[in-house]
Amino acid sequence: MKLSEVKKALKALDTIAFQLPHGELVPRHFHVTEVGKVTKHFIDCGGQVRHEEVVNFQLWSANDYDHRLHPEKLLKIIQLSEEVLGITDLEIEVEYQMQSHKQESSIAQNFNTIGKFGLAFDGTHFLLTPQQTDCLAKDQCGVPTQKKKIALAELSSTSCCTPESNCC
Repeated sequence: MKLSEVKKALKALDTIAFQLPHGELVPRHFHVTEVGKVTKHFIDCGGQVRHEEVVNFQLWSANDYDHRLHPEKLLKIIQLSEEVLGITDLEIEVEYQMQSHKQESSIAQNFNTIGKFGLAFDGTHFLLTPQQTDCLAKDQCGVPTQKKKIALAELSSTSCCTPESNCC
C-alpha cells in the first residue's frame, strides 16, 4: 500500500485500527512512534547492486490508555514527515512489537522482537500483511527452479508404458 492510499483512507475514517495477520487488533491505545523513510542500499547474492526505499510506520502499545491516535493527527504526522524528510509516495512497511515463543529442551521462553509487515486496507481496518524473505538472484546463485508437477492420471495417459504395451 502506498502512502497516498493511506492518506486517502485516513480522511474517510473516524478511528484508526490495525489488524494483525491472525485477526487480532493492535490495542486501541497504540501510538505511531515513528514515520520515516528507510533507504536500503545493498548487493544481492548474485552481485547486483540494489536500492529500495519505503515509508516506515512504527506502532507501539503503551500503558497510556487515555490517549487515542485519531486519523487527523496521523495525517499531520505524515504531512510533517513528507515536508521535513522529503518522503514521496512510497510503499509502506509497518514495524510492531511482537511476542515470540521458543521451546528450548523442556524450558519454554518468551521473548519480544520487532515484526515487519506490509500494509493493506479493507475499508475499515489497516491490515498488517506478512512479509517473507526471498532470493533476488535465483538465476545467479544456483537456486533450482520449481519443476511442473504432473498429475498421475496425466502421466499414465501419455506414457508408452501401459499394461497392454508389453514394455515392462
